Amino acid sequence: MRLENGTFESDAWSPGMMARDLADPSCYYLVAFPPDDPDTIVAYAGVLAPGGAESDIQTIAVAEEARGHGLGRTLMQSLISEARKRGARTVFLEVRADNPGAQRLYQRLGFDEIGVRRGYYQPDGVDAVVMRLTIPAPVTAPAAPATAEEDPA
Repeated sequence: MRLENGTFESDAWSPGMMARDLADPSCYYLVAFPPDDPDTIVAYAGVLAPGGAESDIQTIAVAEEARGHGLGRTLMQSLISEARKRGARTVFLEVRADNPGAQRLYQRLGFDEIGVRRGYYQPDGVDAVVMRLTIPAPVTAPAAPATAEEDPA
C-alpha cells in the first residue's frame, strides 16, 4: 500500500479494494523487488483474466527510483502473456489522460486508444483514456537443426 499511495496520491485504491483483488483467483498479480531486499516492493501489476476472451489490466505501479529501466514494460508483457494463457484475446486498460509516459508505453506494446471516460479518476476529475490490445497469437518456429560441429552423432 505504500507504493500504491505514493504513486496514486489522490486516487489510490483502498486496502480493502487491493485485498479483494489479490484474493480473487481471476486476478493475477506480479511484484518486483531488489534481489537483496525482498521486503521492498518497487513495482507491481495486476490483470483480471477470468478465462473469457477479454481481460483488464487492473493496475500497475513502478516506484520513481525504479523507472526508466524497462520494469513497467516487463510487467505488462508478463500480464499480457498470462491473459493469453487464460484464454483472453483482448486486453483493456484505462490510463490517466495526464500520464503521457504510461500512454506511450502502452502504445509501444500495441494498445490503441478506443475512447475516453470523462472525469473517471476521482477526486481529481481527470479523464481516463481507454485502450485496447488485440493479443497477438504466439509465434512458434521449429528449432534450427544442429550443425555437424554441434552434434557429431
